[in-house]
Amino acid sequence: MMAKKARNMFLSGVVILSISNIIIKIIGLMFKIPLTNIIGDSGMGYFNSAYTIYVWFYMISTAGLPVAVSILISEARALGRGREVKRIFRVTLTMFLIIGALGTAAMMFGSAGFASLIGNDGARLSVVAIAPTLFFICISSAIRGYFQGHQYMTPTAISQLIEAAGKLIFGIMLALYAVGRFTGQSSLPVVASYAIFGLDIAVFLAMCYLIFAMIRFRPAVENSVPDSGEVRSGSKIALTIARIAIPVTISASVMSLTNLIDLSIVMRRLQSIGLSQQMANAIWGNYSSLAVPMFNLPPILIYPISYSIVPLLSGYFADGKTERAHASMNSALRISAILILPMALGMSVMAEPILRLLYNQNSAKMAAPLLSVLALSVFFVGMISITNAILQASKHEKLPIISMIAGAVVKIVSSVVLIGIPEVGIYGTPIGTFLCYMTTTVINFFFLAKYVSLTPRFIPTFVKPLAASVIACGGAYGAYLLLSHAVDVSGRMGNALAAFGGIICAAIVYVILIFLVRAVGEEEIRMLPKGEKLVGILHKMHLIK
Repeated sequence: MMAKKARNMFLSGVVILSISNIIIKIIGLMFKIPLTNIIGDSGMGYFNSAYTIYVWFYMISTAGLPVAVSILISEARALGRGREVKRIFRVTLTMFLIIGALGTAAMMFGSAGFASLIGNDGARLSVVAIAPTLFFICISSAIRGYFQGHQYMTPTAISQLIEAAGKLIFGIMLALYAVGRFTGQSSLPVVASYAIFGLDIAVFLAMCYLIFAMIRFRPAVENSVPDSGEVRSGSKIALTIARIAIPVTISASVMSLTNLIDLSIVMRRLQSIGLSQQMANAIWGNYSSLAVPMFNLPPILIYPISYSIVPLLSGYFADGKTERAHASMNSALRISAILILPMALGMSVMAEPILRLLYNQNSAKMAAPLLSVLALSVFFVGMISITNAILQASKHEKLPIISMIAGAVVKIVSSVVLIGIPEVGIYGTPIGTFLCYMTTTVINFFFLAKYVSLTPRFIPTFVKPLAASVIACGGAYGAYLLLSHAVDVSGRMGNALAAFGGIICAAIVYVILIFLVRAVGEEEIRMLPKGEKLVGILHKMHLIK
């Protein structure tokens, strides 16, 4: 009964976060598309350069602590230590306040140095403007870790929606205000800083909501947890948090640091082959504003699974339910592969039609080949997310550091070599990204086999979904070509009709093939809402055995 309750809570968390993440990404596109039109590729170059610096600080400050908090709270609840849950949160919040204050100060006072480091001096004002966001997000992360430990994801989802909506509203308003007040190419760094300041306002409002939710939620939940009387001291809790959080933070921040170094490499190597800093900034702005946001869309369906599986597995391991834990791991990997493979291949095949749905034809044409290469990395991103979560929950949180560093080295070396080749240029960035994530994924699966005794069944987990994806994506492109003869795809409306027709065709073909090749089993279906009824229906249709 307890296992079923835990599974239902896991599923509930996945569903809530999946829905909210989809909405957030849609809002994010609604923000980036008009913002790109308002401030142009050059303005987005400054905006995204500052945001890349912020992400590195964000990962250092917040990547590990929420995971550590959720693990400790989940274990304390499983062992009936109600008072310890309260102390864990107090210790964590104190740690986050200190980290947030130090990080914000470092970004503000070091803004000129960071902008110079990446070879984009015009990004300095944007770095200053986004710095306060770090302090607000640290407080939010402490509360989100607390909710994650209780497998209660609704406040996290709502706060993320507030962030996304606030960024859209205030970012666009401030950008329009700045464009009207400051004119000329030289004013673009100022305009970009106004636009990015909208993120500060959005994150502050989300933090306020989380504080309100915490005040309402905390007493009822903590009183429902039995109290065995055993409570560790604050110093022991802090040390335990650090032991878990530091490896997670290092492994997570390695990739954001790599992206920061990659940005510096792109700017400098493009200039080394004859481009001006302004032209290099515009190319980076096009790549980071069109190709990268689309690349980041598919994994949003995987992140909630990895986010929710950590407290689930931690609880199973604390109770000694290793068989149940292994079943959940296998199901998570299988579901993730089924979701991510068709999206990775589909985005690669349909890159230009998809980009032309959202952006002007010239910008889309420039970014489409880059996205075609970059999209292939989507599968590996999804697998890294799940495997990292499994390693963290099974007390092997230090191992992802090794795999992430190995991937980072591959990324840096390949980018330095490839971007410096004039015939390759900016294409070296997505190629390097592919090699990086592939390396990290292979090493993570090696760690799972060696230290967790988890070796997924290769054919049903990966080969069958891959085969179905290839056929479905071939059908998508074929349908797009057929429809393009019936409508004028040079216009946005005609392209939209042909593109959506191809995507719908691919979705139908893929779903049918997934069941025909038996890629999905009863265990995965039972984890879905109304899973028992779906199993019965599919049995009658002979789609599962």
